[in-house]
Amino acid sequence: MAGRIAQVRGDITRLGVDAIVNAANIHLRPGAGVDGAIRRAAGPAINEECRHLGGCPTGEARITGGYDLPARWVIHTAGPVWEGGGAGEDALLANCYRNCLVLAAENGLRGIAFPAISTGIYGFPAPRAASIAVTEVRAFLEADDTIEQVTFVSFAAEDFEVMAEALAQP
Repeated sequence: MAGRIAQVRGDITRLGVDAIVNAANIHLRPGAGVDGAIRRAAGPAINEECRHLGGCPTGEARITGGYDLPARWVIHTAGPVWEGGGAGEDALLANCYRNCLVLAAENGLRGIAFPAISTGIYGFPAPRAASIAVTEVRAFLEADDTIEQVTFVSFAAEDFEVMAEALAQP
């Protein structure tokens, strides 16, 4: 698995990977944060394609074209809203990562980039979310060799540090 997981600080919309992941809402309607940045960079056609997907329940994933993005595809996933930890949020967040990876593998994609899912407006504690993300990605990569590179992308320095700490854990 060495070399199959990377971390970068920057703008996910500028990465030329097979797919970037969008931290979307369950209706796949335009939002703020990562979702807003991706939709602005991809152009209006992504909104039209999303309208025809019928939404995305929490923990699931849907794929669209990347349109004007350097990435060929966008995998949309709806993360859980943090309700204190007793409403199955951990399992739902784990499903987000797992289902994105499965969808990428099913589509023959070799490289995928993830932002932090649910840690913004949805309030999921960043260290807990990063630990779940790393655990799910490692487990998937150990069981499947379809995906060659998973990149965790952090826009803010603080988020980068949180992910670096999670990646440093065995």
